[in-house]
Amino acid sequence: MRGRCDPQLSMLAFVDLDARIPPDHPLRVVKRLADRVLAELSPVFDRMYAAGGRPSIPPERLLKASLLIALYSVRSERAFCEELDYHLLYRWFLDIGLVEPGFDPSTFAKNRERLLRHEVAQRFFDEVVLAADRLGLLSDAHFTVDGTLIEAAASLKSFRPKDGQTAPDPAPDDPGNPTVDFRGERRSNATHASTTDPEARLLRKGKGKEAKLVFMGHALMENRNGLLVDFQVTQATGTAERDAVPVLLDEARERGFRPRTLGADKGYDTRGCVAAMRRRKVTPHVAQNTNGRRSAIDGRTTSWPGYLTSQRVRKRVEEIFGWLKTVGGFRRTRYRGVARTQLAGYLVATAYNLVRMARLTSKPAAG
Repeated sequence: MRGRCDPQLSMLAFVDLDARIPPDHPLRVVKRLADRVLAELSPVFDRMYAAGGRPSIPPERLLKASLLIALYSVRSERAFCEELDYHLLYRWFLDIGLVEPGFDPSTFAKNRERLLRHEVAQRFFDEVVLAADRLGLLSDAHFTVDGTLIEAAASLKSFRPKDGQTAPDPAPDDPGNPTVDFRGERRSNATHASTTDPEARLLRKGKGKEAKLVFMGHALMENRNGLLVDFQVTQATGTAERDAVPVLLDEARERGFRPRTLGADKGYDTRGCVAAMRRRKVTPHVAQNTNGRRSAIDGRTTSWPGYLTSQRVRKRVEEIFGWLKTVGGFRRTRYRGVARTQLAGYLVATAYNLVRMARLTSKPAAG
């Protein structure tokens, strides 16, 4: 017989959030891994807050909320807080009961400086990398490096002369979004800067490409399972990718890794960059750039089978960049400045690693 809606609402209901989540839901593994890592960071969280006063939103909850924003491609922190009021999966992941209120989106902004000051995002990322190492998921010797452009949260209209000497703008045709004509004006990072985000730099990806205000993201990937072991954000320059190589290798050693080979594309084939790798006793498995020039990589390197393996595996890093930008929403930063963009970058990279670890550690279903 036909079913009908019952207008009588229950006055009392007992709802077990954990029972509402499917046993094989992939977020269960991510939650377990994240909770384990955040428990290791509890002493850091204790130092972040005063001993007295009104209790804050738990920092573990804020960090896990940032993971959800990346995992589910939520467009903003405000949109996430709106969804938190009715999204059972989010409440289960954050350990928030049905009757417990959510939190205001301003909580993210109020705690961002505290997270920056104590380098919490980097510590969170490093602890996840350490957890992956304990699970035997990381290569200890073979790595890949690559860079990508991250659009700044600034418009080209904000790119104005540093000395402030510019012709007065005519009456705006649209006060909210006036038209600006750059035709015939020579603009460069030496003479201009963004009034919205002075740390952003004007750069183009290649010949024939449009110039944008961007930052540069640098990824260091281990070659066994394609996990990130470092992800840094810097100002964008023509040499930023190569300048980041010594820093990434030195910090990898500080984390306990022993890099022996480093795969990279043609952009890293310069004498200075290759020499920096060899000074650190790392074999440069860099793609040769022989377009009108002589490569810094010769037959002593390219003749080894490992070189071809590194060149094949290094392309996985493009999959990481694709995930960070499409799923993680990091194609364009929501924040101003290198420091805040770096914090967001570490959190999105942590979300990627957790998803990857969940897939690698989950047992396949019985056939």
